[in-house]
Amino acid sequence: MHITSPAFEPNGKIPSEYTCDGKNINPQLIFTDIPKNAEVLVLIMDDPDVPEFVRKDRMWVHWVVYNIPATHVNIEKDTQPPGIPGMNTGGALNYQGPCPPDREHRYFFKLYALKSPLDLPRGSTKAEVERAMQPYILAETQLMGRYERKSQ
Repeated sequence: MHITSPAFEPNGKIPSEYTCDGKNINPQLIFTDIPKNAEVLVLIMDDPDVPEFVRKDRMWVHWVVYNIPATHVNIEKDTQPPGIPGMNTGGALNYQGPCPPDREHRYFFKLYALKSPLDLPRGSTKAEVERAMQPYILAETQLMGRYERKSQ
């Protein structure tokens, strides 16, 4: 299973269009080699490079969507995929682009294929989704991009 984006190369720079310095919209994401027995997908985007003065756990969750139909393998730019939106660290149910306060950060787009949908309410957190999906994971992959603000 793979996740790619025509907007940036793996480990490459995320264009500012997809950040708080630009339009703050999600990049296009393409999923390939989804296991045939997968029913749903989970997408989580997070930043593990947050300074401790911002968050004690040093993690910022930018996007959580679960129960995406496994047949939905292309998330277009600036769209919310079908599925159930989870809560990001900013308290919203949608994509929140990179906006590092101090230096270059890494942003991980994590994709999970599950053999069964999750029985969770809209607005569940990353931790709740990760806990619930553990027994159902068939495959997982990630795409990492980097971003550093030009003016801070």
